[in-house]
Amino acid sequence: MQRVFKSVLGVWLVAMVLCLALNASATEAQSKVNINEAPVELLQALPGVGPALAQRIVEYREQTPFEAPEDIMKVSGIGEATFEKMKELIVVE
Repeated sequence: MQRVFKSVLGVWLVAMVLCLALNASATEAQSKVNINEAPVELLQALPGVGPALAQRIVEYREQTPFEAPEDIMKVSGIGEATFEKMKELIVVE
């Protein structure tokens, strides 16, 4: 009886760990900013981006949508240092 209980408990613990891991991955993906669609207010939440720079990002993408996250460095005012701070927070979809 104790053996069955330990087996069931072990399976339950493994299932819980998998659920937590999957939830963490989903949350991470949801928390990234799509720079092709994000409003100015959300872009301003990125490190190193203020109101003027957020507006330049929007103006740039209206002319030429971003094809890769690195393309944000084509916007005046975003260099490698700023990109390094935000690269884990942005996506292009």
